[in-house]
Amino acid sequence: MLTLKSVHSYYGRLHVLKGVSLHVRPGEIVTLLGANGAGKTTTLRTISGLLRPRKGKIEFLGEDISRLSADQIVLRGIAHVPEGRRVFSSLSVAANLELGAFARHDHKSVRADLEDIQRRFPILKERSKQPAGTLSGGEQQILAIARALMARPKLLLLDEPSMGLAPRLVRHVFEIIVGLQKTGATILLIEQNARAALKVADRGYVMETGGISLDGSAADLMNHNEVKRAYLGKGYQEVWE
Repeated sequence: MLTLKSVHSYYGRLHVLKGVSLHVRPGEIVTLLGANGAGKTTTLRTISGLLRPRKGKIEFLGEDISRLSADQIVLRGIAHVPEGRRVFSSLSVAANLELGAFARHDHKSVRADLEDIQRRFPILKERSKQPAGTLSGGEQQILAIARALMARPKLLLLDEPSMGLAPRLVRHVFEIIVGLQKTGATILLIEQNARAALKVADRGYVMETGGISLDGSAADLMNHNEVKRAYLGKGYQEVWE
């Protein structure tokens, strides 16, 4: 579905991605692991068109999308839930959801999808008239994911969905991610909670200083000595245990 081939991205003169190659198959959850500053968020920003690669190629469903704008990439079927949720705090929950479908013109289907989202996430129906900024952090994260789903994405990019959440809500967010895969979603996930990410993922990549240093199945990475040392830690427990 998605393939990155030797992708290089820069912020001005700062060379951040240094030849990143990875792929995501339909129906998979693939996670990117790495320390802060490794290039994980830049990878998602490059895929979604917020940052244009200087070298390399990004292919989505067989099409080169490396030079497309962010709105064109949304239309191709990629939705990005950024770090920090970024909901429109002064707008209502319902308005935030409707904005997720800004590029769609099938108004009848948009209304049906809105009703489906509200059935799937009842809290969003209960709070539909509230300003999004009045929601808790966990509720805002659910809203951000649901807003992305309103675009009917073929690929969902999730950047740190559990950041800043209480343990109970972290578990709920990961249950949502697993549930999305069961409905056919394909997900590329960045998550500092490495063990939680590997428990839900099919495969993973480890990033270091702008490149891929290791990849494999989630089970293999979970048992890899270097991954254990750097990201899991001795005696690590789940944050919600």
